[in-house]
Amino acid sequence: MKTVAAFEIKFRQYLDPQGKLTQKPLPRFAQDPGELVKMYRMMSLVRVFDTKAIALQRTGQLGTYASSLGHEATHVGIGAAMKPEDAFFPMYREYGAQFWRGVQPHEVLLFWGGDERGNVFSGPKHDFSWCVPIATQYHHAAGAALAFKLRREKRAAVAVIGDGGTSQGDFYESLNAAGAYQLPAVFVVTNNKWAISVPLAAQTACETLAQKAVAGGFEGVQVDGNDIIAVRDTMEYALDKARSGKGPTLIEALTYRISDHTTADDATRYRGKDEVEDAKRKEPLIRIRKYLMDIDAWDQKKEEQLVAECAAQIDAEVKLYKDTGKPPVTSMFDHMFANLPESLVEQRAAAIAEEEQHG
Repeated sequence: MKTVAAFEIKFRQYLDPQGKLTQKPLPRFAQDPGELVKMYRMMSLVRVFDTKAIALQRTGQLGTYASSLGHEATHVGIGAAMKPEDAFFPMYREYGAQFWRGVQPHEVLLFWGGDERGNVFSGPKHDFSWCVPIATQYHHAAGAALAFKLRREKRAAVAVIGDGGTSQGDFYESLNAAGAYQLPAVFVVTNNKWAISVPLAAQTACETLAQKAVAGGFEGVQVDGNDIIAVRDTMEYALDKARSGKGPTLIEALTYRISDHTTADDATRYRGKDEVEDAKRKEPLIRIRKYLMDIDAWDQKKEEQLVAECAAQIDAEVKLYKDTGKPPVTSMFDHMFANLPESLVEQRAAAIAEEEQHG
C-alpha cells in the first residue's frame, strides 16, 4: 500500500532545565542580554504578583483566583513576541502576556475580586478579556483572524487554552475553520499536564497535542514552555507566518502547573508530591536566571534589588485595588441593554432601594 499522508512534529528548545544552551545560534532578540533581562524581570514580577494574589484570596480579600505559577515563560514569551496591533484572546491565567501588553496588576485583581471594571483594562483595546469558559476563545480568535484577512490587515489573532481545552469541540471547530480559510491565527496550547484533576493521558492517545493541527491542514509545533527563548522564538516564527498570509500555526507549550488549578482546588488530592517537586526543579525562572548569571548579565545583588522592586510595585497595585471601592449596585443593569426592559427597570429600582436601606 502507498502512503497518502505523513507528518512530523518539531520540538524547539534553547535552554535546558540547568540553563545551558542546547543549540546555537540564538535568535536575534536573545543575543541581546538586555532583552533577556527585560523578560526575566517581567517573569519575576508575575511570580511576585501571583504570590500576593493567593495571599489576598486566602485572607478573604479576593475571590477565586487562578495561579500562573510555573507558566511564566510561556506567558511572557507570548506577549513579548506579539505586536500591539495583534489581538490577544487569553483564558484566565495569562498575566505575563497581559502585563507585557499593558494590563495593570490591579485590574487583574479587580476582575478576580468580582468587579467587572477590571475588564476595562489598560493595553490594546482590541484584546479580549479573561475567558473562563473552556476553549471558546479559539472561536473568537478565528473570527477576528477572518476579519483581519478580509480587511487585508497584517495582523494576527493569538489564542491560548490549556491541554483540557483540546478535548472541547470548540478547539477542533476553530482549527478546521482556520485551516480551511488559511487564517492569520496562532493557537497556543499551554500543556501543563492536568485539566484540573484529569491527567493528559486520560484525554488523548496522541503522542503530542501539536499533531492535532494536522487534521486542520496546517503546522503544529511543540516547544519547551519553560524556556522563554524558545517560546518567544516559536511565537515570532508563527506570527510572521500568519501576518504574511501563510496561514495558522498550533503551538503546544510543554510546562507544568506547580500550583493548584485555582484557589478552589486542592491538587494534593490527585497529584503525587514527587511529581510536583520534580517540576519545581525544572521551572522557568531558574533556568533563565542561571543562563543570565552564566553570561554575566545578572548577579545576586541585582536579584535582591529586583525582588524588592517587584514587591513594592505589587504592593502599590494592591493598594489601588483596595482603594477602588465597590461598584454601585446599578452597574449590573447598566451595560446589558441600550433601553432596559420593563422588568429590569423594576428590578433596578428595587436594588437601589435595597442598597439605600442597608448601606
